Amino acid sequence: MKTVRIMPCLDVKDGRVVKGVHFVDLRDAGDPVECARAYCAEGADELALLDIAATVENRKTMLDVVRRVAGVATVPFTVGGGIAGVADAEAVLEAGADRVSVATAAFLNPELVEELARRFGSERVVVAVDVDRNPALPSGYEVYVAGGTRATGRDAVEWAREAEARGAGIILPTSKACDGAKTGYDIPLLRALKAAVRVPVVASGGAGRPEHFLEAARDGGAEILLAASVFHFGEIRIPALKAYLAAQGVPVAR
Repeated sequence: MKTVRIMPCLDVKDGRVVKGVHFVDLRDAGDPVECARAYCAEGADELALLDIAATVENRKTMLDVVRRVAGVATVPFTVGGGIAGVADAEAVLEAGADRVSVATAAFLNPELVEELARRFGSERVVVAVDVDRNPALPSGYEVYVAGGTRATGRDAVEWAREAEARGAGIILPTSKACDGAKTGYDIPLLRALKAAVRVPVVASGGAGRPEHFLEAARDGGAEILLAASVFHFGEIRIPALKAYLAAQGVPVAR
């Protein structure tokens, strides 16, 4: 088993960290800069900042927030939301991000993934895939776009395979059915994706207990374990989570 990394996720709306359930019912979770500083001090291995309303509001990523978070981040820092082209990605990277995450724009224009990989390197390109269950599709999972609000009819595993072929260095799926529910990650989804791609897959959406992180790493094959509310509201502390995973035989970054 490869070393797993813990990635707190800062979903940002109107300049504040928020967290919802199944992509709705958002509640405030603090200032993104203070959250980032605290997570780095606690031992986070990665950070994600997602401007969750940028695409729906048809605007660019809030670069001022990116700059402020980058100023305190001491670990690799991924930014997504509102990145519609190479120029947008370049602006986010220049503001201090280490990677860009693209979702809707990449799905609607798959050539964008190739352009980003060619310009910045695959290691800096994350393709995020919001999915929901659809038994009519081969994998049982359907891609959603526009912040998880619009179904596409496209099979999620098929799209992840294409995204990797076009140059994505990381696949970041989030299961709408599990998001914020704290009932565990969507392990069948992770397994299906790991069987389809060779690049790292992020476990996202559903963590509620340390056991869920263990399942995602051991049973789902995820190399990056992303969570939000359990960290934001102090339900799980990163040092304790790493100690638990290590005790269970999961290699963790120190």
